[in-house]
Amino acid sequence: MFTNKISVKSKKDNSSLTVTDSYDQYIALDWSERNMAIARLGKKETEPKVIDVPSDLKELKLYLANLKGKKILTIEETTTSQWLYVELYNYAEKIFICDPYRNRLLSDGPKTDKIDAGKLCKLLKNGMMKEVYHSTNELYELRKLVSYYDDEVRAGVRLLNQKSALYRAEHKSYKKKEEIEDSRINKFIVTQLDEKISSYVEKKKKYENEFARVSKKNKVIKSLQSIPGLGPISSVTILSIVIDGKRFKSSNHYLSYCGLVKHEKFSGGRSYGERIPRYSRRLKGVYKSAAIRVISTENPLREYYEYLLKEKKLAEHNARNAVARYIAKISLGIIKSGEKYKPYKWRNNKREKEAA
Repeated sequence: MFTNKISVKSKKDNSSLTVTDSYDQYIALDWSERNMAIARLGKKETEPKVIDVPSDLKELKLYLANLKGKKILTIEETTTSQWLYVELYNYAEKIFICDPYRNRLLSDGPKTDKIDAGKLCKLLKNGMMKEVYHSTNELYELRKLVSYYDDEVRAGVRLLNQKSALYRAEHKSYKKKEEIEDSRINKFIVTQLDEKISSYVEKKKKYENEFARVSKKNKVIKSLQSIPGLGPISSVTILSIVIDGKRFKSSNHYLSYCGLVKHEKFSGGRSYGERIPRYSRRLKGVYKSAAIRVISTENPLREYYEYLLKEKKLAEHNARNAVARYIAKISLGIIKSGEKYKPYKWRNNKREKEAA
């Protein structure tokens, strides 16, 4: 199918490349179990050349290796996109995993693998796609750990809610160890739920132990845990989603990504963040929970919370949200620098402003 000469260059120094950079070859891949459609546009070409051939990873690598010049490859986010990202990482200067939910143009008109690949190629060259950030194996493993842990927790919460509903139907509470009607059906259901809940608690503990083990081996995760309110699970979650702090042009951009900005604020020619529709709900939950833990215990950020209440006259919920945003900013800075959290930095900044 393709020529059999292969030459692979490492692209370790090209991680900062973006879709807006100039490339010699724009390639789109639509991969399925049986077939792969490949569309290619040269720098000066306007219509893509598309081929549809049997799926073969080795042949695909040969094809990419023999294309001349700087290459960018786009693949839609699917269950195979991470595998393809890792396998093809050294065969293009940039691999752009695109968000299918934001590419509405793909749903217009006829739909085949070849047509989709051609559309992707044009959208790629014109910079009209949104990227889903991927990484190589180590951080992807962390993301898998977080994903499976979240699934276990959701399943466990569902079981606890089922048991609670069973007791509430009789105006009782299992947490207070109150007894419900002693019927055979009730006994059977409670026994089944208790067995599943016991299994869930055991699994959850094993996951927590794994998070603790991972945390000890990663310098950035250990540094994140120096921030009040962040433990092993929340720190691993943050790093597994953020991956590379440098992909955020500012802390306000990151706050928007976390869903911690309610409204757009633009002043003095500067943007201070804006609400975006597809923010990371997982990160928003992590930082909101961290803020609640912070204001419930004695720590340097608790003092910051009280300062916001007393001196800034913020309402409790606004002060709590401000603490969540502050923790988010600190964590982004730590991921970028690798340094540990410096307590009372907010206080030092305040004193410097007052002295100026």
